[in-house]
Amino acid sequence: MAAYLFRRLWQMIPTLLGVVLLVFFLFKWFGGDPAEVLGGLNASAEQVQAIREQLGLNKPVWEQLLIFLKQIVTFDWGKSWATNESVSSLFASRMPATLTVMLPILILEVLLAIPFALAVAYMRGSKIDRAVMIFTTVAVSISLLVYVIVFQYFFAFRLGWFPVQGWSDSFWTNLSTYAPLPIFVAVAVALSPYTRLYRTFFLDEIGHDYVRTARAKGLTEKTILLKHVLRNAMIPIMTNISVALPHVFVGSFLLEVFFSIPGLGREILLAVNRSDYPVIQAFAIYIAALTMVVNLITDLLYKLVDPRVVLK
Repeated sequence: MAAYLFRRLWQMIPTLLGVVLLVFFLFKWFGGDPAEVLGGLNASAEQVQAIREQLGLNKPVWEQLLIFLKQIVTFDWGKSWATNESVSSLFASRMPATLTVMLPILILEVLLAIPFALAVAYMRGSKIDRAVMIFTTVAVSISLLVYVIVFQYFFAFRLGWFPVQGWSDSFWTNLSTYAPLPIFVAVAVALSPYTRLYRTFFLDEIGHDYVRTARAKGLTEKTILLKHVLRNAMIPIMTNISVALPHVFVGSFLLEVFFSIPGLGREILLAVNRSDYPVIQAFAIYIAALTMVVNLITDLLYKLVDPRVVLK
C-alpha cells in the first residue's frame, strides 16, 4: 500500500506539470491581451503599455512561466486584476459559501440515489420499475432552469418557506434558511440520472453467478441485494462519486448565480467576464490537483471495499 501510494504521488507530479503548462500557454496564446481588456476601448497605446508593464506581461515568456510556477508552489497567486484582492484570500472567503451548498448536495445525492436504485432493482421488471424509469427519463430531459423557476415559484413565492435570494455571515442561518432551496433544486436534478445509473450497476451485479449461487443456498432476495450486490456494486458507484466530486465546484456556477450565493462559482464567472486571468488560472490548477487527489483516494478505497482488488 505504501509503495503504491508513493508511486502514485510521484506520477502526479508530471501530470500536474503538464496541466500547468497547458493552462499557461492556453491563456498566453488564446486568451487575448489582458492589458487591452483591462484598459478598455478608450485606452491609449501608452496606457495599454503601462498596464502591460504593471502586470509583467512585457517580460519574456520563460520568465513569466517561472513566475507562474513560483505562484503555484508558494500558493501566492498575486492579486485579482479586476478587484485588486489577493487571489488566495478571495478563494478563502468564497469557499465557505460554496461548500455550505454543494457538500450537502453531494451527500444527499448519494444517500438518496443508492437506496432508491436498490429498491427499483429489487422490483425489476414490475410496473413500478417501468414507471420509475419513465419518470426519471422525463426528469432527465428537463432543464435545470425549469427546476429553478418551478421551485422558486412554488416553495418561495407560493408557500413562502424559503427566500429566493440572500446570504448572511452566520453558517447556521445560511444552512437553514438560504441554502435549502438551491440544495433541493440540485438534488432533484441529479437524483433521476443517478438512480438510473446505480440501478444499472445493481442489475449488472444481479446477473452474475454468485447471485444464482446465493439463491440456490436459500438466501432471500433482500439479503442478496443488501449483503452481496450492494457491496460489489460500490466500486462503480465510488468511481462515479469520485468523478462528480471535483465538479461540485464547477456545478455551483449556475446555482450561485440563480440564487445570488457569494460563492466560488459565481466569482469564477465574474472572473471570466472580466478576463481576470490570475483567478481563472488558479481555479483551473486547483481543480486539476483536486481531481488527481480524489482519484487517488478512490483507488485506495477500492481496496477497503473489495479486498480482492490488487493495487499495482
